[in-house]
Amino acid sequence: MSESLAIIPARYGSSRLPGKPLIELAGRPMIEHVWRRAYEAGLDRVLIATDDERIANAARGFGAEVLMTRDDHANGTARLAEVVERLELSDEACIVNVQGDEPLLPPSMIERVLSRLLEDEGAAMATLAEPLEAHEVLLRPGTVKVVCDARGRALYFSRAPIPWDRDRFSEGVSVDLSGGHWRRHVGLYAYRAGFLRTYAALPEAPIERLEQLEQLRAIYHGHVISVAETSDHWAPGVDTPEDVERIRGIMEAAQ
Repeated sequence: MSESLAIIPARYGSSRLPGKPLIELAGRPMIEHVWRRAYEAGLDRVLIATDDERIANAARGFGAEVLMTRDDHANGTARLAEVVERLELSDEACIVNVQGDEPLLPPSMIERVLSRLLEDEGAAMATLAEPLEAHEVLLRPGTVKVVCDARGRALYFSRAPIPWDRDRFSEGVSVDLSGGHWRRHVGLYAYRAGFLRTYAALPEAPIERLEQLEQLRAIYHGHVISVAETSDHWAPGVDTPEDVERIRGIMEAAQ
């Protein structure tokens, strides 16, 4: 079996929450909660990739493996590509990109996205989706939707309500979501290391720029994204001070 790694890209800078990975939640920095959940998923290796010594020192303090990376990466995927090169990973190695601001991420979701990548040998990437349950969420631009083919491979991701029910939407009528046609994308990804090497050289796609969705770059250039259904509850990450207080409340209630 190919080597499997969970890599947690973590940067200190944030326009709304500077030092976000080090925000204390239930007595631990947020990045430690993320690392512990990734560790519970049972992958071969869990690594924190950061460009900041404050994050690195905190991570080493709770026993994490740390790799210092450059500070000029445009996104977390590019940071992962640097890790692949620095560690000289084989092209077959499988990497799960675990966001450093999702302290409530279920380990089972990490296992699920990795399993999907291993099952679909023709896929460069894998990700997750869940059924949409509310019409207003389907219409919300902040909710990313995904449409798949018969093999469970992504045809397209969009902020628009896809697929478009021509008759009902044109008449302003709510659709019946029970048919399973509408899925919400869950932004957890697994990659083959060889694809990350390729991705680093791919030019930005026009549809990626329009939708502001990084995963469209892969589809635009002909790479396969395999999508697995998940029934686990995906708790959104931390982006605002209000999110911090919400997560703190959930953690304190669980203690």
